[in-house]
Amino acid sequence: MLGDLSSVASLVKYLEREMPATASVQVVPESTGTATGTTMEQLMEQTATGSGLSLIKWPESHTRNTNSNTRFGPYKPIDIGEKGGLTDHQQKSLDQLIARYVSKTKSSKAYTAEHRPHFADPRAVSGFKSLWKEMVYPIVSARSKDAKIWDIDGNEYVDITMGFGTYFFGHSPDWLIDAVEKQLRTGIEIGPQSPIAGKLAKAISELTNMERVTFCNTGSEAVMAAMRLARTITGRNRIAYFTGDYHGMFEEVLVRGAWVDGVYKAQPIAPGIPQSLVENMLVLDYADPASLEILRAHAHELAAVMVEPVQSRTPSVQPREFMHAIRAITEESGPALIFDEVVTGFRCAPGGAQAYFGVEADMATYGKVIGGGMPIGVLAGKKEYMDALDGGAWNYGDDSFPEVGVTFFAGTFVRHPLALAAAWRVVEHLMGEGPRMQIDMEERVGRLCRTLNDYFELIALPIRLPHFSAYAVIEHAPDLKYASLLWFFLREKGIHVW
Repeated sequence: MLGDLSSVASLVKYLEREMPATASVQVVPESTGTATGTTMEQLMEQTATGSGLSLIKWPESHTRNTNSNTRFGPYKPIDIGEKGGLTDHQQKSLDQLIARYVSKTKSSKAYTAEHRPHFADPRAVSGFKSLWKEMVYPIVSARSKDAKIWDIDGNEYVDITMGFGTYFFGHSPDWLIDAVEKQLRTGIEIGPQSPIAGKLAKAISELTNMERVTFCNTGSEAVMAAMRLARTITGRNRIAYFTGDYHGMFEEVLVRGAWVDGVYKAQPIAPGIPQSLVENMLVLDYADPASLEILRAHAHELAAVMVEPVQSRTPSVQPREFMHAIRAITEESGPALIFDEVVTGFRCAPGGAQAYFGVEADMATYGKVIGGGMPIGVLAGKKEYMDALDGGAWNYGDDSFPEVGVTFFAGTFVRHPLALAAAWRVVEHLMGEGPRMQIDMEERVGRLCRTLNDYFELIALPIRLPHFSAYAVIEHAPDLKYASLLWFFLREKGIHVW
């Protein structure tokens, strides 16, 4: 059905050729004027309501959280902001900050200005406001080591961005650099199999308690592969995930769930994404009982439920019971449960969030920590799903063959030798250190956040640092109009912050 008989015409010819002469073909007659209409009318109605997917209505027994759609999303349009409105005292303080900041980081500013005409860099306009446009440019680094970076003006910073969660072990640990340098001298050939790939897959399988593993270039690619496998195996199209999740940069995970008169409507969150590419996505509110009710009602048409166990921007939300409830729903109705552990994987525990919260997913995606700074994505999962990548197990010397129907997933740079060498050394380090490393890190991060939060509360400052495991975020009261100036003040003080 996936190969030679992939069209109705080829299937008809096959049946005509293979069916016994005595066999008869039964044709289901169309309905004649009943309330449900004809078969063709039903098909047209299904098409009109969205590729045959049923309408999703808000449960009447639950109150809608109207703030859900205002939470973190990966896309925000450039907000030039106002050009005035400050008091004389505010304007003077801002002018002084700009002068100090630009003087300290003048080479980074000059670099950004020089290359803006030919370098289309979204990061170079991040945080733009007309009031302080003279400070809007990224810090350009000269080198990094351990917890610090140095910019091209010679300034030293404590780095609390850490590659957006990548550098769990700090910048350029010697044991990791040695492994990458050794591989670089050995070769970075693309095409033949890497001798590292098999043993790395086995080690990740043991750490994550997953049956099979594959590699790609980024976390986004791993998520994309997981979604494709779920659809291949279940034969369904719709996939659910949650507001506030971050699953990458491709079209189907850049979606906002809107409720119009109590009926769900998927909407792209950024320009350039056609409506037709998001219609199969169901975006619900995380840790909300209403979401569980919706999932129960529509689980039979879902290919997967995808979860970022602890969301990148809301680490204080750690809904263990909610995750277990999703696992029960998916086990009962057949959708795959996908854990996106690109951030939490190997960070909160050697087995990631699955081990931390005691939830066994069908597939899980990884990145960041596992690469030690090299770009890599990992997809691990049960044979039931992963076999659709290569047809499943078979042996030499007998009549076995890859029996499972496969989908397509490939890329020139998947299993890149440098990325695999780095990942293998990271896994060796993780297994050598054991879970005590993550426990120690969580204790240190927790102590830092408690100390700061207690002080902020003492001086009545509306800023808090919620955290989970080894990462934290800085939250401020939404009515602090100029709160993002904090990032410039921190960098001025030698703290490199997002």
